[in-house]
Amino acid sequence: MSADLLSHIRIVLSHTSHPGNIGAAARAMKTMGITSLYLVNPKKPIDAEAEAMASGAADVLHGARICASLAEALQGTVYALAVSARRRELAYDSADARGAVQALIAAARQGEVAIVFGTEMSGLTNEEILQCRAVAHIPADPGYSSLNLAAAVQVLAYEARVAALGAQPFPAADFAPAKHEDVERFYVHLEQSLLASGFLDPANPKRLIPRLRRLFGRAGLEQEEVNILRGMLNSFGKNT
Repeated sequence: MSADLLSHIRIVLSHTSHPGNIGAAARAMKTMGITSLYLVNPKKPIDAEAEAMASGAADVLHGARICASLAEALQGTVYALAVSARRRELAYDSADARGAVQALIAAARQGEVAIVFGTEMSGLTNEEILQCRAVAHIPADPGYSSLNLAAAVQVLAYEARVAALGAQPFPAADFAPAKHEDVERFYVHLEQSLLASGFLDPANPKRLIPRLRRLFGRAGLEQEEVNILRGMLNSFGKNT
């Protein structure tokens, strides 16, 4: 799977009421690597509030394409996914956000796709949903399922990124692991210190040292940590 798939995704906002929500949606998109924004008849133009809410995603905001209709915004796409929180009288192919995005990403391998959001107050109309291939819903708490538009965009953009790239491990900190010989010298130092303090009885050592080896082995000691531990042992010796 490739990040190129994310470039095939359009976020379409239909008849948005508040410019600030457009800016916040642009920010949500950019954090997930999606930059193609389409606006269908926004009720107000992009303004200073939208720019403030974009917070570093002004390129996505000002690159937005303004369209006169949803049909225009979907032109050239091979798949469109409507996002709706309401049950509809007509039977639509519907799934939760995670499941619905799987089909979207599969289609993105063939061409441009779109995720479509409606107005802040009433969402998408039935006529707009009929122009889409499937419906996604966010399984929020039924007792309070109201999501801000940008929050809904963030959820779908996140699911799209995970579906396209797979789960990404958190980058490991760039610390040097301790060398084998330095760890072994630490164990010798530790044993000597335990003997000197009387904590380790040479006549009855039991399995103290093997257990300590297991403990520090699980920790995966870094070089700096070995240095700190040996410095601590040295300081204990000075105070005795």
